[in-house]
Amino acid sequence: MERFDLLVIGGGAAGMAASLAAEKRGQRVLLAEREARLGGILNQCLHSGFGGGLTGPAYARQIMDRVAASDVYVQTGTDVLRIFPDRTALLSSRTGLERVGFEKCILASGCRERSIYSLPVAGSRPAGVFTAGTAQKLMNLGGYDIGDDVVILGSGDVGQIMARQLAQAGKRVAAIIEQRDRLGGLPRNRRDCVEAYRIPVLLRCTVDEILGTSRVRGVMVRHLSTGRRWELSCGALLTALGLIPDRALCEELLKDGALPDWLRLCGNCDYVHDMVDSVVREAVQTAI
Repeated sequence: MERFDLLVIGGGAAGMAASLAAEKRGQRVLLAEREARLGGILNQCLHSGFGGGLTGPAYARQIMDRVAASDVYVQTGTDVLRIFPDRTALLSSRTGLERVGFEKCILASGCRERSIYSLPVAGSRPAGVFTAGTAQKLMNLGGYDIGDDVVILGSGDVGQIMARQLAQAGKRVAAIIEQRDRLGGLPRNRRDCVEAYRIPVLLRCTVDEILGTSRVRGVMVRHLSTGRRWELSCGALLTALGLIPDRALCEELLKDGALPDWLRLCGNCDYVHDMVDSVVREAVQTAI
């Protein structure tokens, strides 16, 4: 069984930055990433604004080039199935199962999105309902057309950025629906995405029913203050309902609510960051 000083799980900005910081200090580092390439969520973020104006892929490329020039051992296309208390981990890749040992481990697995079905929503499960991040990935990496006349539920940053991208592509964004009395996300996204493209916004509202069978044809909107309901036609529904740190791998290792001292959380797996620069800074400190 091969052993490493540090196992880093997740090859996004946090995982790459942590790996580089540890390698620079002379540690033998294994960086495991489930996707076919490093970069994480940055690869699908084609808009600018990362690191002072770069696109997501350009920002990721800067770190990826440093990883490639380092002595960090990188395994892409590799799922870490389980972390064991004896400081070993079970990895799965195209070559099969492998068990590796380590002295320390950093979990940099990012976040997962809340779906529409985390809410009490009536109706069936027709095609055309996506989380905002999934829609972004389908459009930017797969080149897919997700549909016309789009409703966006929730006003997180990704939802606002997708509203702008859809408007730029000539799609009609029927509305952004937000349960609070104000939009979420960063002020710059409200200015550059929602206000600049005059995206309709419905505040203090939610979706309580999805209409359609094989394909979504509309949603029922409910005003949270008055209770009034009305139908809003659409060909796709995107949800931007927030992010949940993905800590599934460490749940079995919790003891009295605390992680073992050899396991640390990093980046969005620790807490959701607004800026990728803060993710990188935290990752460097975590690895030291």
